[in-house]
Amino acid sequence: MSALPNRTQEPQTRLSGPRRIAVLVPCYNEDVSVARVVQDFRRALPSAQIFVYDNDSSDSTAEVARIAGAVVRSEPRHGKGNVVRRMFADIDADIYVLVDGDGTYHAASVQLMIDRLVEEHLDMVVGARQADNGEAAFRRGHRFGNRMLTSFVGLLFGRSFSDILSGYRVFSRRFAKSFPALAAGFETETELTVHALELRMPIAEIVTPYGARADGSESKLNTYRDGIRISMTILKLFKEERPLPFFSLLFAMLSLSSLILAFPIAMTYLETGLVPRVPTAILATGLMLLAFLSLASGFILDTVTHGRQELKRLFYLSIPPVE
Repeated sequence: MSALPNRTQEPQTRLSGPRRIAVLVPCYNEDVSVARVVQDFRRALPSAQIFVYDNDSSDSTAEVARIAGAVVRSEPRHGKGNVVRRMFADIDADIYVLVDGDGTYHAASVQLMIDRLVEEHLDMVVGARQADNGEAAFRRGHRFGNRMLTSFVGLLFGRSFSDILSGYRVFSRRFAKSFPALAAGFETETELTVHALELRMPIAEIVTPYGARADGSESKLNTYRDGIRISMTILKLFKEERPLPFFSLLFAMLSLSSLILAFPIAMTYLETGLVPRVPTAILATGLMLLAFLSLASGFILDTVTHGRQELKRLFYLSIPPVE
């Protein structure tokens, strides 16, 4: 991890220049801050083209971004995941910078992130947030939830970042064009992280300053609702990407429940030769059958998943790396 830097239905668009850099800014009702985001990234990356994707805002986000000099597109389906899917599909570049339009991320850090990506031949560099003004920028509840979800991903997938929910990332073309983008909302950051971990992509994390929102700007993140959605996304990805461990855990829980129910019945049978509580005995038998069915499903799906991951890896390798 690097040291903290000092303190911004369409055909594909192909950018010009020796190394094409696209700054992608998903926005929903960010007319208070989007102009500053565009201007800050224009100063930090003069050669980059900045795209603002308006997610059906009810304010003047699109007009403000256009006046600030961004190329403005729209995605009517609500949700950050839907916007990310559209951006990666529409824009053809060598390097992609993804940043929220709320003005909280440090634009001056972007060159350091790009240099790290290029020099070390990486596919993703994550800007790990470090609040520069305490509670106002990164609320305690959000910090706790972020740490909990980050630890959850590390436990299930073996390794992770210190900030899996950061909205500030730099990607190679390989990553952007191989990313399936299935999520609809804020859980897209989790999906981005797991995609990189499962394909064992070369990745890195750089600490970046994180500021408070501008006055008049409101967060679209709902702590509990989106926290639950992100947790469910992690479990879903665990089932899909690691089916054998997932169904092995299910096997262990079902078989243990079956044994607990069956033990007193078996002891009574050994003592008296009678089988009391027949419904409980049937339930214990059913749970054990379900346990072995889950284990068999895990073995089958694990084989299918390996084949799918090989295809994803081959497609990823078919895309030229950043030179």
